[in-house]
Amino acid sequence: MKQIIREQFLKITPQQCWDYFATPVNLNDITPRDMQFEITSLPSDKMYAGMLITYVVRPFLRIPFSWCTEITHIREGVYFVDEQRVGPFRIWHHEHHFKAVEGGILMTDILYYDIGKSVLGWLAGLLGVHRRVHEIFEFRRLALEKKFNAVSDGGNR
Repeated sequence: MKQIIREQFLKITPQQCWDYFATPVNLNDITPRDMQFEITSLPSDKMYAGMLITYVVRPFLRIPFSWCTEITHIREGVYFVDEQRVGPFRIWHHEHHFKAVEGGILMTDILYYDIGKSVLGWLAGLLGVHRRVHEIFEFRRLALEKKFNAVSDGGNR
């Protein structure tokens, strides 16, 4: 299983931060355009624990993948966790943490993911899935920096 931890400082208030990240349609802003991200089912404008969000995404070679995410844990203003229920990964567990600090928010993403040991997982590894996941997070960092005039430490740990 792979782990990615990224931190980014955002020059926004805690309320602005939560309002943005707790609104699933904002995923469109922080997902690379070439992935053709499309939400197909969204039961509410704001997140809640147990919420299922379905979408189609094309992360590799323009091949469409149906993806279903469940918001498994949420503590308003502090963190939420999304987990893939249906999709291309064997495991996808993504924690989003928000901490008020002087001048803004320190956002920390912790991602655990696994492509599996099957032939398809092996092929995905050859096709660069790990590199692509890092590219997606880098796109997200740059998009948030631009949107919120953020300053980042580069994000990798």
